[in-house]
Amino acid sequence: MCLRNLLRRRFRTSLCIFGVSLATVFIVAIGATTTNYTTVIREMNIFFRGDVVVVAEGAMVIQAFPVIGGNIPESVVEKVQQVNGVKTAVPMLVRFGYQVEAVIQLAPSNVSIGIPSGNWSVLVGHTPLKPGGNWPSSDPDKKEVVIGSSLAKQYGLTVGSKVKMENMNLTVAGILDTRSALLSRSIILPLELAQRLYYGHTMWIGNMVVAQPEEEGTEKEVANRIEAETLGVEALTTDERNEIVEPLLHDIETWNIGISGALYLLSMILVITVAMMNVSERRRDFATLDAIGAPKSTLFRMVITETTLIGLLGGLAGIVLGSIAAILIASIYTNIPLSMFFFDLFNIVSPLLMIKILASTVAVSCIAAVIPAIAASKMNISEVLRSEY
Repeated sequence: MCLRNLLRRRFRTSLCIFGVSLATVFIVAIGATTTNYTTVIREMNIFFRGDVVVVAEGAMVIQAFPVIGGNIPESVVEKVQQVNGVKTAVPMLVRFGYQVEAVIQLAPSNVSIGIPSGNWSVLVGHTPLKPGGNWPSSDPDKKEVVIGSSLAKQYGLTVGSKVKMENMNLTVAGILDTRSALLSRSIILPLELAQRLYYGHTMWIGNMVVAQPEEEGTEKEVANRIEAETLGVEALTTDERNEIVEPLLHDIETWNIGISGALYLLSMILVITVAMMNVSERRRDFATLDAIGAPKSTLFRMVITETTLIGLLGGLAGIVLGSIAAILIASIYTNIPLSMFFFDLFNIVSPLLMIKILASTVAVSCIAAVIPAIAASKMNISEVLRSEY
């Protein structure tokens, strides 16, 4: 009966479902995009946990990696290594790559990381290479690199393939077997090769140094000693790196909640309006049901069920279209082909997020039906019957 009642005014019902689905599309697309960006940024904090990241003074650091900042000469690396409490000091050269032709690109299409040969585990930990691959040779003249699985898949690269960077031909020695957002888009190469690639010489070491304390729990003390004994650098602990970016992530999440709340409110107003119009047009039907002995709760449940169906249909349509919109946004902002995202749809828009949004949409529709349902159950039967008959 409820479905038949909705179909009596197909155009109005369709517009209401469309409005709810449109709001859901924006909620899914914005929610999935912001959630993925914050997740990727927070994921970067797993790198160098317990270590001190040394960067040039004034450098802009996102979690563990300098995005903007000066270079670090070899003398700084030597001074850091000599600081009391430092076990190892590993220099790195990190460059985030953006495609020049991209008009809008919020995320880098790749990140190249130069590391002294034999120190690969400082960055990748226990991440393995895919079968058949090996780590780059310590001889920079061989020009070997290891690339992430996402880059390999995007460009159809395998072990032995040739890639061109900064007008230099490089050979793929191995492919990382990882789902890490950063490592899967990374190009890892010997530090000396990276220096030649970006500087044209080996005068500058890199733009960061990872200093490992000799003892656990001494991270803060070691950082203070490094800053006191080495001029022109900042030594950042894990907590300090979190403090830099956490306010930004908090603002992004607050903005996401605010936008979603506003869209849910608009959906609620739309459902209330349509439900009130439906109740007003069916006063005669409700009065007749009441006159033949139907309980008031039946009328209440009918209105609630109708709006629930609107929320359910609109939510389902919105989740499907919103998921497509989310992968389109991800493709545009990262310049990664759209086809690669379809296989990772549930990583971009997680099933849990879909369920939460669908449940919220249905709940909002149910809440929106309360006022029209109360109006239907409190209808004056005698007056309605006199005016309608």
